Amino acid sequence: MPSLPKLASAPLPSRRLLLSLLLVGLLLPSSALAQSRTLDRIAAVVGDEIILTSEVDQMVKRQAQQQQQSYSDDLWMQSLQDFNRWVERAGGEEQLERSYGKSIVEIKEDFRSDFRTRLLAQRLRQRRMQKVDVTPSEMRQWFEEIPQDSLPELPKSVRLSQIVRYPKASDNAKQQAKQVIGTVRDSIVNGGASFADMARQFSDDESTASSGGQLGNVKLNQLVPEFSAVASRTAEGSISQAFYNDSQKSYHILRVNSKSGSSVDLDHIMVKVSSSDTGESRAKSFLKTIRDSIRNHDVSFELMARRHSEESRSAENGGRVTDPESGTRDLVVEALNPSWRRTLGTLEEGEISQPTKVELLNGDEAFHIVRLDRRIPAHRVSLETDSERIRQLALQDKRNRKMREWIDRLRDEVYVDIRISKEDISSLRSAR
Repeated sequence: MPSLPKLASAPLPSRRLLLSLLLVGLLLPSSALAQSRTLDRIAAVVGDEIILTSEVDQMVKRQAQQQQQSYSDDLWMQSLQDFNRWVERAGGEEQLERSYGKSIVEIKEDFRSDFRTRLLAQRLRQRRMQKVDVTPSEMRQWFEEIPQDSLPELPKSVRLSQIVRYPKASDNAKQQAKQVIGTVRDSIVNGGASFADMARQFSDDESTASSGGQLGNVKLNQLVPEFSAVASRTAEGSISQAFYNDSQKSYHILRVNSKSGSSVDLDHIMVKVSSSDTGESRAKSFLKTIRDSIRNHDVSFELMARRHSEESRSAENGGRVTDPESGTRDLVVEALNPSWRRTLGTLEEGEISQPTKVELLNGDEAFHIVRLDRRIPAHRVSLETDSERIRQLALQDKRNRKMREWIDRLRDEVYVDIRISKEDISSLRSAR
């Protein structure tokens, strides 16, 4: 049997526990783990030994400590999308509650606990698959097996690098915004003021202020993490404490009108922190200095990006901009924000723009300088022009095959009894 990946330098957990994690996490639909549970229960039988949930929890905690990471509510919020897809496949929340004999809140708590187990199984899988790579000859063979007439036409795209600076709000500006939102909340909670009237007068959210701050009925996983966390812990009919949202540079209060499973009906009031002209001027001036250093003093753009860019994703890669969803460097021009397109329209390859205000790909507002690394005309996919894209696809295909082979070997060599009914597993798989 192939050796299993080591977990840092701490003593390895038992072979049976590792196998249970991998097989429970990889052989079953992730949602099949969200079953009723007691204080401790049998997670699986591997070989002739029983695996308890408590053992899995202990391993997860040790792995988190080794990686200096901890399970958190923010991480849990990322899994809500999986949970909601499972609810939809089961026929909705009411059907799910009838099937399990539990409330949606209790089912979600089971799901939260088992999410930790699946997270570790995913990490173990990633460690193993990281060792798999493709050679140039494998990539070429993979590509040549695709019928030429089925190759897609790619639209006009660009490759960019950037250095980003956020305009800094003064401490005084933040304190003023916090005082305003605090006064607004106090007027509603203790002074009897109407939430809707206060939203119309004071909210800086132009899309909701006129309607009295109504956000309406939304899924928790559709909200940014700060909103989801606050909405989750605020009781129905109550108004939250003020909280700060860093991406919007603003303070908020929420009124939770009602809750139903993973949905919540909300109103909100937002007070923006003023970004002073001084803060914007400093950001632009700093970027201009960096641009001049690169152009006139032979300083590396990549080095300056790593040292000074405040957008971490691109900074780590020397300023290279990648699509936040696909990870590709080739950005379709027509899909870019108008502010990006205006900047690119004036640049030649290798040229660096003047500092400009921009909405970044992650939605944040900032100032940046952009280097146009390459313009790519519309074309049919080919090895000559798209080798990196093709390599990634070939690599993914190879990793999928290796993963299936690995799972098949584990199935053949180890007896596994997952303590979930076959009917539940079959119905979940067929619903995929």
